[in-house]
Amino acid sequence: MPRAPSNSGQVQRFMRFFARRARGEGRVYLTGGASAVLVGWRGLTVDVDIKLDPEPDGAFEAIALAKEALNMNIELAAPDDFIPPLPGWRKRSVFIASAEGVEFLHYDFHAQALAKIERGHEQDLRDVDAMRARNLVGPERLVALFRAIEPELIRYPALDAGYFRGQVAAAADRMAKDGHEPGMPADDPAP
Repeated sequence: MPRAPSNSGQVQRFMRFFARRARGEGRVYLTGGASAVLVGWRGLTVDVDIKLDPEPDGAFEAIALAKEALNMNIELAAPDDFIPPLPGWRKRSVFIASAEGVEFLHYDFHAQALAKIERGHEQDLRDVDAMRARNLVGPERLVALFRAIEPELIRYPALDAGYFRGQVAAAADRMAKDGHEPGMPADDPAP
């Protein structure tokens, strides 16, 4: 059944709803449109995409209830469903909030950007530009992380590794034109 698009307030309501109904501790990584509306570069998202890791007890029951009670599209989808997981993605994921033992984080923005670059839809590329404009991703780290996963692309037969490499290089070139890399903590070397 089609449900209404979600804005930032609705995504925040989902987080509170989910935390109250999950029966255990865990982490929920928001990605795609959910990150876009929370950070503010889009007003609405069709789907609230999440990854559970570790999965809180009762997570699927909470998702089913939230879909109905909040009239939201909630999907299990994350960059590592489409491209190899990036080394250190958990460490680079950005904390949003914690409630009832459940932590909510933005899935690593570099992983989100690479997955969007691979998919290549117009909205995806606008999202990558918006991440760059907010200093959430940078060209040097993006290329370094792509190189780190490149040997694993063979495990994803639907991907054209050469095309993907070219798209990453083109995106990094566009990003580099503004002349700066987002700040990185001293103890967080790339990748």
